Amino acid sequence: MRRVFLQALLLLTICHSSLFAQPKYNFSQFGDETWSFIKQPTRWDGSDWLKLGLTGVGTFLVMQADQPIRDAVLRNHAYSNSAPVEFGRIYGELYSPVVLFSGFAIHSLLTNDAGTKKIAYEIGQASLYAGATTYLLKMAIGRARPYTDEGSRSFHPFSNLFFKQDYQSLPGGHTTVAFVLSTVLSRNARSDWLKGIAYLPAALTFIARVYQDQHWTSDDFAGGIIGYFIATWVVDQHEKEEDRVHMSSLFPFTISITID
Repeated sequence: MRRVFLQALLLLTICHSSLFAQPKYNFSQFGDETWSFIKQPTRWDGSDWLKLGLTGVGTFLVMQADQPIRDAVLRNHAYSNSAPVEFGRIYGELYSPVVLFSGFAIHSLLTNDAGTKKIAYEIGQASLYAGATTYLLKMAIGRARPYTDEGSRSFHPFSNLFFKQDYQSLPGGHTTVAFVLSTVLSRNARSDWLKGIAYLPAALTFIARVYQDQHWTSDDFAGGIIGYFIATWVVDQHEKEEDRVHMSSLFPFTISITID
């Protein structure tokens, strides 16, 4: 009888600790995951380098169509300030992650809902990572925006180290932000149709930035990929941990202890 009792007690203890091993979504976790994010390139395998290579090649190929696309867009600029185009621009503004983060965070505080806390955390985390990555690339590449009329092949690397927007075209920052938001929302949606709809605002941002002559098409292509992959990495970190905790709660180890 004592043997059964100790087995049950040990099982309960393990299950209890598993339940409280869920991701806490706090500053400590953010620090650990940020350091892991910074070190990621040193851990990449062949598939990761292949993705980077395909992104670079894809961006280069899209660049070949940048000027023809701009010429076609400029011939019909009647909808530059239309509601869908303006909505796309606003969705990719830097304040959009702040607004969504605040909304989900407030909801989680009021309702103690773990799901909205996770979404708020992932929006903030992925937006910071994507913003820093995009800013560094913009500085390093220094591509002229289309409205400067310098052409699609005008680059001024490291010439605009601060806030000179004219040479911060590649990658597209608004589109990066938009795809971060849509990817986080899509990954946390439960129905397939919501997962798909979540990307519609990001698509509008892509279109809006090209249509309003703020970016070349290849800028937004690269920005969208950056936003998608960074947000995917962030969500994966938490879902892998939650899956591990869930499995440990389903199949906890028990130890038999015999007391004579």
